[in-house]
Amino acid sequence: MQFRILSAFIIFLGSYLPLALILAVQDIDISWWQQDICGFDSIANCVFDPFSNPHLASSFLIITLLAVYLSDKSLIKIDYPFTATVTKSKSIPNDIINYVFPYVVSFMGISYDEPEKLLGFAVFLIWMFAITYKSGQIIMNPLLLMFGWKLHEASIKIDDHDRDVRILVKGPLKPGTYKVQSVQDFYIARSNDEC
Repeated sequence: MQFRILSAFIIFLGSYLPLALILAVQDIDISWWQQDICGFDSIANCVFDPFSNPHLASSFLIITLLAVYLSDKSLIKIDYPFTATVTKSKSIPNDIINYVFPYVVSFMGISYDEPEKLLGFAVFLIWMFAITYKSGQIIMNPLLLMFGWKLHEASIKIDDHDRDVRILVKGPLKPGTYKVQSVQDFYIARSNDEC
């Protein structure tokens, strides 16, 4: 099975929630942080929108938050047509190197005040998505850890064939029987109790 391009793009976008948070914090003027905490007696003088570019900052935050939520829900709703027996497994860390570079770049001059740099960065992200999608690494999304998804190397048996594979599963992957779906170069699994 191959992810549909829209589903893959949503999963990819969700991985950039930390970048959206970094850019949003950088978009808040220092004077906003220095003002007094609003009380009920001075609520008329309070500034509730701290962003210099509220539309861009809020939009990127909302889009990435929604993408993280939809990523979790879409992985749960996948059809699991195969049964696999896991004989052994070990947890492996998600490959976060693909996501480190954009965060470093965000500290090197990208801001919502410079649309030409944002446009260049958008082209970079689209290029990263194309490479990630074509290489079959779209579910190497470190933010799925927030919802309990973990990546494992496992020895499994499907239809009397032994295989060494990478499996994404919500929670631990213990020896036993699971329902699985092959997605690109990975398997996504859930226990028979959840089916």
